[in-house]
Amino acid sequence: MAQKQLLHLVLGGELTDLDGVNFRNLEEVDVVGVYPNYAEAKKAWQAKAQQTVDNAHMRYFIVHLHRLLDPETHQEE
Repeated sequence: MAQKQLLHLVLGGELTDLDGVNFRNLEEVDVVGVYPNYAEAKKAWQAKAQQTVDNAHMRYFIVHLHRLLDPETHQEE
């Protein structure tokens, strides 16, 4: 039996301030990709975060798409 996909999206960009999650320019948001599980998404997130470590306003996030697509299911990561 194939393992159920728990889709995750990795994206990031420059924020307007360090205390919020508002992107400075939505047209410049970096959509890194969609991943089949949290472990793969975390690898992509870490790589992008490391590349941009010198810019304090640059942030990358992992979005749990599976929770948005199927909110009734409470899967463990």
